[in-house]
Amino acid sequence: MSKANNLLLPSLFLVFYSCTTFSYAQSSNITFKKHVLTTQFLAEGAAVGDVNKDGLMDVMAGAYWFEAPAWKPHELEEPQLFEYDKGYSNAFISHGMDVNMDGWVDFVRIGFPGEAVLWFENPKNESGFWEVHSICPALGNESAGFFDIDKDGRKDLVGSIPDSGEMVWYKAPSNSENLAWEKFTISEKESPGTARYAHGLGMGDLNSDGNVDLMITDGWWESPENPRTGPWKFHQADLGEASAQMYTHDLNGNGKAEVISSAAHQLGIWWHAQQPTGAWETYLIDTSFSQTHGLELVDINRDGNKDLVTGKRYFAHMGKDPGGKEPPLLAWYEYLPGNSPSWTKHIIDDNSGVGVQVIVTDFFGNDRMDIIVANKKGVFVFEQLAIKPGKEK
Repeated sequence: MSKANNLLLPSLFLVFYSCTTFSYAQSSNITFKKHVLTTQFLAEGAAVGDVNKDGLMDVMAGAYWFEAPAWKPHELEEPQLFEYDKGYSNAFISHGMDVNMDGWVDFVRIGFPGEAVLWFENPKNESGFWEVHSICPALGNESAGFFDIDKDGRKDLVGSIPDSGEMVWYKAPSNSENLAWEKFTISEKESPGTARYAHGLGMGDLNSDGNVDLMITDGWWESPENPRTGPWKFHQADLGEASAQMYTHDLNGNGKAEVISSAAHQLGIWWHAQQPTGAWETYLIDTSFSQTHGLELVDINRDGNKDLVTGKRYFAHMGKDPGGKEPPLLAWYEYLPGNSPSWTKHIIDDNSGVGVQVIVTDFFGNDRMDIIVANKKGVFVFEQLAIKPGKEK
């Protein structure tokens, strides 16, 4: 097993508990059970995977992995102390995947913007810290992330090189004999969205050609048939304000992909529609709370429609953003399709929020979507509960 945690365990003993919270919107029958893994500030994002091969999904965040079902913490590297009101951690967006194809999930971690991306090799239940490997020395854009660019079934890394102003992608290894992540160019040098602290990035098929394109708030790069051939063609577009993750979906049934985004530090969740002229028109979903720095598009209530999950990034700028000291909400928005699509907000929790990402997956293996977040409030798992008999819509 990984090294037992000495720094975190005493305080965690006080916060291992579960409680049930309920969606406030009256039309929802979806409820969640809140698991508090820690209230210490470790990271702004988390990853999931069965670390010890016991058949249960675990959580990886910062310098730790938390062993289900009791959430016992294990150190995977030497921990550092981060203060929520004075700065940031060394762990932003994270991802769990079997990098070296040995059958064990590893931990990939995008550090502070503009710094290195590392992957930590699962020690296969041996004690000690995990061996650390470098993917790239510096990656920019606060919504950099993991996408299957070349359709080989493995998530690749997408972000920017701030020094040159290039958008790039790193191909995940596909051969256990060569574990280097090969870099490919997406944009010209000095392109928009490539600054160290740039906000807003996502991938989706914007032109219905079957390839995943890259979006930023200033436009999008059209993926060629062979994504290794760069630079990709750039299309300038106004896709909203500085945002978090960005998604594509045909929201109004017109056969075209719309773009969904949320304000990283201000107020606003929006969708953006392509117009016949080629311009984009922005429609508002909500402005009831700020700092929606993590966003996910997923079907929460199993009605066949993709909903939104987001929340407030607690103390993103030390409480200086609009609404920065208001309760850190976690919410999902129930999507109703149509010519004029609508969303109903459901509050899940008011003492957690999101970091720079939010993970939504069937964590407990019961065909219900659960939510995992890490931020300055701690690390949390929100378990979606079964609908009680007689409570179905």
